[in-house]
Formats: sequence, structure tokens, C-alpha cells
Amino acid sequence: MTALLLIDIQQGLQALDYYGEERNNPEAEANCGKILDTFRKKEYPIFHVQHCSTNPASPLHPSKPGNEFHPLVKPQESEPIFQKTVNSAFIGTDLENKLKSNGITKLVIVGLTTEHCVSTSTRMAANLGFKVTLISDATAAFNKEGINGEKYSAELTHQIELANLKEEFATIQDTHTLLQELG
Repeated sequence: MTALLLIDIQQGLQALDYYGEERNNPEAEANCGKILDTFRKKEYPIFHVQHCSTNPASPLHPSKPGNEFHPLVKPQESEPIFQKTVNSAFIGTDLENKLKSNGITKLVIVGLTTEHCVSTSTRMAANLGFKVTLISDATAAFNKEGINGEKYSAELTHQIELANLKEEFATIQDTHTLLQELG
């Protein structure tokens, strides 16, 4: 059985002043919403992950409005939410047990950000034995500064992370392809 795993699609990840100067895939949340709508219509399992930062300055700290889910992917009452304080959706949560006890063997992963929580959770999901499909345009990255001050664009950061995950940890697809496959 296949489930949708939505990772950290929260208001605070719109904060360019905190995470970086640029972010790619401005349509990522809208694509997540389209995928979520399809999973809901088909009554497939859906799991939300919410990052609750332990850093009081973070937009994702529970005391901040940025901790709230993005309106395009707001969980419904029947959809479980797993709160985490680290990059992996599987550390400090019972997500793995919940997935396995529901007979889920395949995951479609979407969310924020490609280079942090999405990457870490994708790698762990694959290592835990799940077959993972990561949706390239339903995730996004921020620009980065290298160890010697070099600048890496958000798009380059995103593409390199997808290349690192491709085949060994996940099948990489786009929203259109996934929605066609789901019918």
C-alpha cells in the first residue's frame, strides 16, 4: 500500500530572511496541495509531519505563527500529524511503526526543504525498507553558502540533492507524472 508523507509544509518556511536569500520552486506548496487532494479523493493514507524547532528564534518554533501548516495542505482531523524536533520524520516519532502497522510499503514524499528534512527523511525511509517516490516539484530548497564562502543557488542546491537521492534512496518524479499514474 502507498501513503503520502507531507514533510514540514509550514508557514515559517516562507521566511527568506531566516533561511536564505532565495528559494526555488515557488509552486511547491500548490503541487503538494494537488497531490494531497488526489490522495484524499482516492482515500489513500496520508501522514503529515510538523517541525517544532527547539530554537526560540526559528520561525518553526511552536510559539511562532510560522509553526502552522501552510493553508494549501492543512491536515484534516482524520489525518495523523507527527511532530518532530530534528531533520528526520522517523526520529522521536512513532511514524515507522504507524506506517508498518498499516501495511504501508511505499511512500510518496513531498515537502520542505529538499536539502534538510526531505532528504533526511527520504534516506531513512529507504533505509527502513520503504519504496520511496520523491516529487521533485513538490519540494523546494534555499540557497546555500559553501565552506569557503562560495554561493550556491537554491535551484542548484535542489538539483544536487535530488541527484544524491536518485535511484539509491528514491525514484524521482514530478507532480504531473505522479498524478497521471494515480489516475
